[in-house]
Amino acid sequence: MKKKVQKVPVSERALVQRINRKLCQMQPRSVLKKTKGARAKSDLGNYYILNTDSNGVDSHHVDPETLGRELEVLSDSEEPDED
Repeated sequence: MKKKVQKVPVSERALVQRINRKLCQMQPRSVLKKTKGARAKSDLGNYYILNTDSNGVDSHHVDPETLGRELEVLSDSEEPDED
C-alpha cells in the first residue's frame, strides 16, 4: 500500500517573500513584483523580476512556483496555495 504524501500549502504572499529574501542576497539585486494593470499584465505577465540596481526588468512572465523551486525556497513537500 502506497503512502500518500501530504503537501503543505504555502500562501502566495509567503512564497513571494521567500523568493525576495533569496533574490536580495544575489548580485545584481532583484525583487519579484506582482504586475498591476491590464496593459502591464499583457506585457509582463502576472509576475516579473525587477533589477533594483538598474531599475530595469530582468525577466517577465515569471511563475513563482517554478522560481521558488529553482531557488530552493519551496521544498517538494510544499505547494502554493491556490486561493
